[in-house]
Amino acid sequence: MDIVQSLSKIALFGSAWVLWVLMGLSVLSLAVAADRWWFFRRNDQAARATSQALLAFLRAADLDKALHLLAQDQSAQGQVLALASGRTAQGPEAFADALEGENARVRPQLERGLNLLGTIGNNAPFIGLFGTVLGVIEAFHHLTLGSEQAMGMVMNGIAEALVATAVGIFVALPAVVAYNVFTKQVALIDNDIAATGKLISAVLRSRQHAENAAGVSRIRVAGPERSAQTA
Repeated sequence: MDIVQSLSKIALFGSAWVLWVLMGLSVLSLAVAADRWWFFRRNDQAARATSQALLAFLRAADLDKALHLLAQDQSAQGQVLALASGRTAQGPEAFADALEGENARVRPQLERGLNLLGTIGNNAPFIGLFGTVLGVIEAFHHLTLGSEQAMGMVMNGIAEALVATAVGIFVALPAVVAYNVFTKQVALIDNDIAATGKLISAVLRSRQHAENAAGVSRIRVAGPERSAQTA
């Protein structure tokens, strides 16, 4: 049997099953989008509860109160900063490395489901187009039968095929919009972590500089005293 004939028989199953696949993908993408929306909404509320006070403490160089506030922050950025703050005693470089590591560890949690949304958004139109091709093949098969009702069956088949393309686009659009919106939310969280981390590093560097300056002053004062004692 010719391979074309074999594939044609498979194609004669029609495009109805493709529509069911698209509907399943639509439900899946909406469920993922709802889960991500709820996650980012709660995270935004938790971050807003402490952001203003945290910024005020850091601008006043009150690092102890800022770190105490971060320990109570339930947002993703607060958790990352709180975990990295355990390295503040080792200096700004150690804190920056810890912050980068903790941020990389939390990122998969923030991006959960986004790859699925992107995949559905990119491929749903092609799945719909595949259903359209199957429908057209089925329609022309009816045309070859040569019956009196062939033309009506052809038109119905083509109409069903075009519905598959429309449904594919309909499924893709919300998935693409959700992917773009939530990707932006992840970027905003990254920016918030980076900005707050820079402020903490600035406070640590200023403390380090002050301690170094105080140490140099003590050495300079102790030097003349020892010389006088020796004389």
